[in-house]
Amino acid sequence: MSDIFDELQWRGLVAQTTDESALRKALGEGPITVYCGFDPTAPSLHFGNLVQLVMLRHLQRAGHRVIVLVGGSTGLIGDPKPTSERLMKTKDQTAANVARIKALVRPFVDFEGDNAAILVDNLDWTAPMSALDFLRDIGQHFRVNQMIRKDAVAARLRSEAGISYTEFSYQILQALDYLHLFREHGCTLQTGGQDQWGNLTAGVDLVHRVEGETVHVMTTPLLTDENGQKYGKSEGNAVWLSADMTSPYAFYQYWINVPDSEASKLLKVFTARTPEEIADLERSTADTPHLREAQRVLAADVTTLVHGPEATAQVQAASQVLFGKGEPGQLDARTLADATAELPSGEVAVGASVVDALVATGLAESKGAARRLVGEGGVSINNVKVDDAEHVLAEADFLHGAIALLRRGRKNLAAAHKADA
Repeated sequence: MSDIFDELQWRGLVAQTTDESALRKALGEGPITVYCGFDPTAPSLHFGNLVQLVMLRHLQRAGHRVIVLVGGSTGLIGDPKPTSERLMKTKDQTAANVARIKALVRPFVDFEGDNAAILVDNLDWTAPMSALDFLRDIGQHFRVNQMIRKDAVAARLRSEAGISYTEFSYQILQALDYLHLFREHGCTLQTGGQDQWGNLTAGVDLVHRVEGETVHVMTTPLLTDENGQKYGKSEGNAVWLSADMTSPYAFYQYWINVPDSEASKLLKVFTARTPEEIADLERSTADTPHLREAQRVLAADVTTLVHGPEATAQVQAASQVLFGKGEPGQLDARTLADATAELPSGEVAVGASVVDALVATGLAESKGAARRLVGEGGVSINNVKVDDAEHVLAEADFLHGAIALLRRGRKNLAAAHKADA
């Protein structure tokens, strides 16, 4: 790649810019200072935020200065949704979310060294500002006829719900962030999602009106799958970056299960793999699609980025265990629970026979059927074959004192949860 802008385009990370030639020149002559904001509307960031964090990561590696903004003030208001008013969080809820998100963003960019990233909270400069100062010093630079043309605002004005003055003012608050960071840190580039274009350009306009300077915006495209559906949903639920909201195992499986036709695109967006490496993976996918090599690399790279190498090793081991190729005892308690969460299950007491366990977990319809399965050599406990229908489950069979993995044949699995004594 001749420069970082070329690379970002190749990776599919550029949707819109305010002035491509000027931005390309600025990035090439750099370093420049860039920021991206994350509102604490939930206790975690999600798939869409990951795109922005990866963008910042690429820009910092190219030598540019990075500011990560967590919206302690904008989070109290909420970016207008196109359909209805947001249910506002309390100040305590927002503060708790801010603390979680500040911790969550740290692994993605480098906060140490000569080009350390900066972490800021916009509540620090908005909270001291009085309502009169906000209206006189900032509000005077905005024209309502322009504000109502922003996509989300326009959609709400056409709806029966309308829009409150609170949410209508969100774009002014976000624009104030750009002005503040321009003044304090010389920030001249803001990044965000394509659907945020109106809010982002409000900051460009404010800096130009107040300071007479030109600054830039660059957006990332909305990522959709081959059917045009928005990425980042798993069985109707958002894919979160916090381990307590989407487990590392479920996160890894999400990436493993992307279709072959999408793997290359997602490798470009979410990993640091080179064009040559991705081309090799494309060839592997075409030649041996059953190996799912591109998906495995994608899942490993992104899970390591978000959850760390130890979590990745655990979920990879869990995947092997569920295919009957690994040792279940090597899994930690959290990964074991996550990996078996969607399996058929039932409560089984220590001392119960394997026959009773097969029936309790739904792997056999009756005790007679269970005995036949054992006799045919098609049953295992924790990936160890059982050939005696009178075999009983011992305390040691319940891994971490909780779960025994039962298998019928190659593909039918169930989790036997230890019944309370």
